[in-house]
Amino acid sequence: MTRSRLQNEEKENLMPESERCLLPAQRTTEEGAERRVGVEVELSGLSFEALVERCAQLLEGKAEEVSRYVHRIDTQLGAFTVELDSDPIKELDLDDERLPDTLRELGSHARDLIDFAAERIVPLEIVSPPIPMSELETMEVLCDHLREAGALGSRNALHYAFGLQLNPELPDLQPATLVRYFRAFACLYDWLKSRHQLDVSRKFTLYIEPWDSDYLDILLAPDYTPALRQLMTDYLHHNPTRNRALDLLPLFAHLDETLVARYVDDPRIKARPTLHYRLPDCDIDNPQWHFSTVWNDWIVVERLVEHPALLDELTALFKESRSLSLRNLTSSWKDRCDQWLKQHHSPLLTGIHGSS
Repeated sequence: MTRSRLQNEEKENLMPESERCLLPAQRTTEEGAERRVGVEVELSGLSFEALVERCAQLLEGKAEEVSRYVHRIDTQLGAFTVELDSDPIKELDLDDERLPDTLRELGSHARDLIDFAAERIVPLEIVSPPIPMSELETMEVLCDHLREAGALGSRNALHYAFGLQLNPELPDLQPATLVRYFRAFACLYDWLKSRHQLDVSRKFTLYIEPWDSDYLDILLAPDYTPALRQLMTDYLHHNPTRNRALDLLPLFAHLDETLVARYVDDPRIKARPTLHYRLPDCDIDNPQWHFSTVWNDWIVVERLVEHPALLDELTALFKESRSLSLRNLTSSWKDRCDQWLKQHHSPLLTGIHGSS
């Protein structure tokens, strides 16, 4: 199997088993199926062809060209996609009969020049199929092997604004469950950001904000128990954009595509029963970075959802931190959240790398 193949090829410098991809307590959906996670990884340092070949080899899959800059790799886990993350370049067709003959004759030379430039500026992206949570070790080992092969991440150059995205499937789609996840993420956002935004990107890029401040006031109200449509409407009214650290548009499009279309007209929204978590950096060329360190921080969100009393306590503290007071002016929520999490190391931080 793909997973066993990758695990058998692990190197001695990989993280010990106890620090790899942790699993939430709630691992199944309402239908009893194992929850899945889609993963998107942006990187550079390898040519497009080399990345496709390396991924196909490691995943024991067969690569098929969909277009010049999009390849599909069929594996036992489903179809992975390797692509150049730029729609204008992916859609470029220098063989188009509508182009002048002089341009078409230069097509192959122009492509070579475009390839050379694009692979140094535009991120290459690996998009996984929805992977069962118990199979996430595949992404862990794949990222480690790609680093050994020369993959580069955000820290390598200022123009490498690469990211990593997680699309965890939800255990159910009940409004009360969704509110718990949204509150947990809102409370932990500053803590998550501090663990994964590189110093270089702090100085030169803006981190995507979580949600509109007025929406947070609604979400954090102790008596907020909306019906599903009201929950979606509240969010869409204040956040009619994909540009959010936790983008809820794919989830809401899955639940009510017509409602989402009233607020946002964007063909890039892909309906699915998942959250869409955008991290600001992909630090894949750092030997101390691993996919599991990113995933396991998300597990803290899952664990907070699984402990309603702790979630209520942290939500109240976060709500208070947003008011005007001397304490809030002289100390950061990130530091207070970090201290609170350490006080509740068990059950929230057990097994989380770098949390002691």
